[in-house]
Amino acid sequence: MNGAVRLAAVLLVLGPSAAAPAGWLPVRDVQVVREESELGGERLRIDYRLDAEGITAEEPAWVFMRISRDGGVTWSWLPPWDLRGNGHGIVERAGRKTSHLWGLEALGLSGLEAPLVAVRALRMARVPGGEFHPRAVPGAGYDDARLGTVVSHVDSFFIGTYETTVSMYADYLTEVGASGAGWYPRMSDSNRGGLVREGEPGAYTYRVLPGREDHPITFASWYDARAFLEWCGLRLPTEAQWEKAVRGGTWLDGDDEKTRRNPRPDRRYPWGDEAPDADGMFRCNLDGDADGFAHTAPAGVFARFSSPYGVCDLAGNVAEWTRERYTTSYHVDLDGFRILRGGSWMSLPEGVDAVTGATRLPLKRSAVVGFRGVHEPE
Repeated sequence: MNGAVRLAAVLLVLGPSAAAPAGWLPVRDVQVVREESELGGERLRIDYRLDAEGITAEEPAWVFMRISRDGGVTWSWLPPWDLRGNGHGIVERAGRKTSHLWGLEALGLSGLEAPLVAVRALRMARVPGGEFHPRAVPGAGYDDARLGTVVSHVDSFFIGTYETTVSMYADYLTEVGASGAGWYPRMSDSNRGGLVREGEPGAYTYRVLPGREDHPITFASWYDARAFLEWCGLRLPTEAQWEKAVRGGTWLDGDDEKTRRNPRPDRRYPWGDEAPDADGMFRCNLDGDADGFAHTAPAGVFARFSSPYGVCDLAGNVAEWTRERYTTSYHVDLDGFRILRGGSWMSLPEGVDAVTGATRLPLKRSAVVGFRGVHEPE
């Protein structure tokens, strides 16, 4: 069964809404205008249109901007704290947006006619702050090394609705990867990757194989994942953030509201306690191809079985890097091992639940490992 036929078979079970597109949200009509302000001197006005449906306070967009002072040869991030307006950071409505940038002379922009600005947006889910039920840890709430209690309260944060895709990672490498950093030869695998590098050292370009655009990027090390997210202005999730995104808090609207009690705060999977293949219906991409996919699936195909906050693919598809180190009394900071959560397309049903985790050296790359980002409001 080829990929197109497998996808069609899955959509017959899940319905067309399950195929919501992952990757960047559509940003159009970007305009950069130099203008004088009444008090702050010369400034840049950055206008664009966010043409995305379903953008709300609970399912906002993360919008970040990058600027080039040399015609697109090199780029740098525009931190949200240097900008004013409604067009950057967490954006809760679609439509026309504007941000302003002051201090052009201090930023080395006063001599440029019109610097280039790239505006990108990705869909996020809001996870309200409050208590949740973390996985059980022996030792009265301590690990064996007694390094601290298990986190059972997490402040509000935003997490990527989808895993980082091949097309998103390709855009990142196109901007920063002319030297080849961040790319690994096995990323070009047509079944497990889909990102091809071309050209010569110092002038590399990157091309996504047809049909792989919305699949999660694989073969990215922990350091690669961190670098991509820093490029976006995001971070890897902590293990507690990742787990709360799966299960939900004690109150789904957070401890400040307490009007929507979580019916299953100890759920085993994002959708509940039913096995991933219960009653012949597959709820995620896991071991074998009976779910419609022999390898990775496009991000969001199983959206019908997302978490209580609408976060997709937290079970299966690719295991996801977290920020956490692996520490026990026997392995305190052992070679910097990092924790992975969620299981992958090679995992058995028991390995894609909300509890099971794995560890891996941060330099290691794998066909079963990907990542997504979080934003933590100050």
